[in-house]
Amino acid sequence: MDDLDQALIAQLRRDGRASVLHLADRLGVSRATVRLRLARLLERQEILGFTAITRADAQDAPVRGLMLIGIEGRGADRIMARLTAMAQVTAVHSTNGRWDLIVDLAAGSLSELDDVLRRIRDLDGVMTSETNLILSTRRAGTR
Repeated sequence: MDDLDQALIAQLRRDGRASVLHLADRLGVSRATVRLRLARLLERQEILGFTAITRADAQDAPVRGLMLIGIEGRGADRIMARLTAMAQVTAVHSTNGRWDLIVDLAAGSLSELDDVLRRIRDLDGVMTSETNLILSTRRAGTR
């Protein structure tokens, strides 16, 4: 993957619905080049798909947070399975450093978030945690 492929992916991250013409103008290349590059990125599975985030998605769970979890022993797989079964958990990431897992949370209210945090802290093997509320989100390349 070269710089043009990276730039194309960055543009698509900013606006996944951008037209080929718009992408070509932004990148300073022809529409044929954009089509060819996009087809190749999809074929090589560098781009796995496209998604839409609707207003309803954001409104259904207006309270969002990141929970950092420290685990005792070797229970990470078991804990990850329990976490992914919770409706308020949108993703679980394994990581290095002080924390073992980072959990993306989405809830309809602060009390719902508080309840899920308590349930996670009560899981056998969860030794420590820290939670940060997400106040706002900026996507790469947006102002």
